[in-house]
Amino acid sequence: MNRKSAIGIFDSGLGGLTVMSAVTKLMPKENIIYFGDTAHVPYGSKSKKVVTDFSLGISKFLVKHNVKIIVVACNTASAFSLDILKNNIKVPVIGVIRAGSVMAVKKTKNKKIGIIGTEGTIKSKAYIKEIKKYDKSIQTFSQACPLFVPLVEEGWFDKKITKDIIKEYLVNTVNKKIDTIILGCTHYPLLKKSIRQVIGEHINIVDSAVAVAYEVKKLLHEQNIENNSGKGKYIFYVSDCPEKFKKLGSNFFPQKIKNVKKVEIDK
Repeated sequence: MNRKSAIGIFDSGLGGLTVMSAVTKLMPKENIIYFGDTAHVPYGSKSKKVVTDFSLGISKFLVKHNVKIIVVACNTASAFSLDILKNNIKVPVIGVIRAGSVMAVKKTKNKKIGIIGTEGTIKSKAYIKEIKKYDKSIQTFSQACPLFVPLVEEGWFDKKITKDIIKEYLVNTVNKKIDTIILGCTHYPLLKKSIRQVIGEHINIVDSAVAVAYEVKKLLHEQNIENNSGKGKYIFYVSDCPEKFKKLGSNFFPQKIKNVKKVEIDK
């Protein structure tokens, strides 16, 4: 492992590309290996054991490719597996939940935070636990939004039906007088514009992808392993449907995704 070693990023599918996009904007010189577990997407409706098994297998795969850090870009995997990964993987592991929680705590003024995510993330209460570590007086209001991921995967970012579904999911949370809302799934930033139109301008939107990118930069600097030369190179792996990943990836990642390799992961 050295400065030129890649940052490893994984997700259940395409959503983690929003994290990769934030990382590449902030650190354009860093090499990145991305793994999308497209054979098993979505993670949000799966059990803790199943998600943890997948996450361990992918992390070991990334370590074999000499990554210097692993970013768990999936909120469900972060909620279910982060501690186990930290105890079993020999490189630093960062999840999206802590970063998003810290940013939300900093932004809220009235101490009322909404959290939206997959069923798995919401049931885990991982964001609530993390927020309470920093300020026990903050009130949290959680809402699972299972239809958001398929809407994003279809590319339906600003259709009327999308806004109707957002309104249906978020009306009760907004009525709690929240001043900050956490997008607790890496797919959700693609719906940010529509979410903003539904909830109004007065509510802060916390994008965990941006928050975790800053955390990655800080850790690389502290450990003196940031890449300071050249332009970053990117490698993409998936567990299924590489052509579909390549086609839909442009919705999540601003650069053209050229080469996507399909591989099988050992659990």
